[in-house]
Amino acid sequence: MSGFKNIIVAVDFNDAVGKILSYAEDLALKFESKVWVVHVTDPDPDFVGYEPGPQYIRDFKADELREEHRQLQHFSKMFLDKKIDSTALLIQGSTVETVLKEAEKLNADLLIVGNHKHSFLHNLISESVSLELLKNGNIPLLTIPIDEN
Repeated sequence: MSGFKNIIVAVDFNDAVGKILSYAEDLALKFESKVWVVHVTDPDPDFVGYEPGPQYIRDFKADELREEHRQLQHFSKMFLDKKIDSTALLIQGSTVETVLKEAEKLNADLLIVGNHKHSFLHNLISESVSLELLKNGNIPLLTIPIDEN
């Protein structure tokens, strides 16, 4: 392997985005990688063929999506070195499936995600997104521990 040419960084707006992107930045500078900063938002019934709701709700959702995309672009410019080729992508869908499909589409060599530290009981009851990505993906996965405090 000649390095990581395409790195996907899947972020949640609750994560320590700067910490996650600093790992991506270090690797991208070393391997001259392209960085894709990706956030997956829930699918909205209006956008997937169901009966449309009132116009003001659709307008609100569109404004919300535009704001999330602006925030992603801001993150990629603020935390990544200007020499790094980066693109912010906001995608609607189921988190695990959508990230893995995007990784395949972009020929990603590495996926970087935050991993929240939870109690043993919490981990026993629910599987985290990072664990699901690990179990279902065919791509190297780097998980960055996110401190809840």
